[in-house]
Amino acid sequence: MPEKKQNHLHSESRALTKMITSMIIFGTIGIFRRSIPLPSEVLAFARGIMGGVFLLIVLKVKGKKFTWNYINRTKVLVLILSGAMIGFNWILLFEAYKYTTVAIATLCYYMQPVIVICLAFPILKEKISPRQILCVILSVIGIALICGIFQGPVTGTSSKGVFLGLAAAGLYAGVVLMNKSLSGIPAFEKTIIQLFSAAAALLPYMAIQGTLGSYSLSVPSVICLVTTGIVHTGVAYVLYFSALEYLPARTCALLGYIDPVTAVFLSAVWLREPLTVFSVIGAVLIIGSALYSESE
Repeated sequence: MPEKKQNHLHSESRALTKMITSMIIFGTIGIFRRSIPLPSEVLAFARGIMGGVFLLIVLKVKGKKFTWNYINRTKVLVLILSGAMIGFNWILLFEAYKYTTVAIATLCYYMQPVIVICLAFPILKEKISPRQILCVILSVIGIALICGIFQGPVTGTSSKGVFLGLAAAGLYAGVVLMNKSLSGIPAFEKTIIQLFSAAAALLPYMAIQGTLGSYSLSVPSVICLVTTGIVHTGVAYVLYFSALEYLPARTCALLGYIDPVTAVFLSAVWLREPLTVFSVIGAVLIIGSALYSESE
């Protein structure tokens, strides 16, 4: 085998490992959230700061400088706005974990691809194919199943948690659509600005909520907080972005569904959260329809 081809296969194999690892890390964040007794906005603020600082350190270690060469005034405004949306998206998701199971909150959150499909038609004038329409219908049925419409609500969950998870998905769908106008900006620079923008946008919200101040946390809670900020944000994004350089976009999109599968599995096994037959069918419909849509 030629050395060049062998190196390419080795790089792609490493990229696959990095992508899978990052998705598993993302899928465990709900577990850690349960062990951090902080208001959701404070946790989201800390995540933005720690993640942004970690990425800056990684750039420094790599010997690279943060560059503004690819960013004009319009793109800066879009970055700041999308970063703010990411911050509030985190709040909604963290709140969803409080009112429903980690599995259901995560599955609601992964309605985001379906919401993007629905919004892309009126906003980006993109056509919706019959396959995408089918995927939307199946996903809605899946949400209905996990919400308990056909068999009553799952123990330990509420409609508020489902609504918060869907709202988080809607907000992140907006971020995805906005990022379509940010092509050409290096992933590290884009994410660093968005993470710090998320933290900055949450400061006035925290002031209004009266959650600015110091908090007393146990050692295990501090460890979980630092893990969420550095591992779930900084490390996971570094792995994700470095994998993007060597993997096709479709492969990355399909591997992204390791995240909800991990969350559903850990929710049932680690947290002993209830998972009914209807919930499992709903999960299969949501994840399956998203995968079917991505494979088009």
